[in-house]
Amino acid sequence: QVQLLESGGGLVQPGGSLRLSCAASGNIFSINEMGWYRQAPGKERELVAQIPSGGRTNYADSVKGRFTISRDNANNTVYLQMNSLKAEDTAVYYCTITGRDSYGWKRGPYWGQGTQVTVSS
Repeated sequence: QVQLLESGGGLVQPGGSLRLSCAASGNIFSINEMGWYRQAPGKERELVAQIPSGGRTNYADSVKGRFTISRDNANNTVYLQMNSLKAEDTAVYYCTITGRDSYGWKRGPYWGQGTQVTVSS
């Protein structure tokens, strides 16, 4: 019943910026960790960034200094601000969350449907 709705992907030139959003809804009482993964053609899905509840953010080395993950707890939303985009950033980006139900049981991870980011001149 939990759904993650992603938006913000598209086509951008090298050096450009995009902001991805992911809003969670449904039967989840609280959200703990939120994050972003990506999968490029012919490659495995890899972690891009994660932001635990009350914890320090974590980034893949390839995006450090260029990407910023943030969350809006009031709206159950996680964002990924992507600056100085490179061709190698081209991939399908997926958001993910883990949380707990009203009994305190761990739920997830849940995954978004994916949004295409293409960096090309």
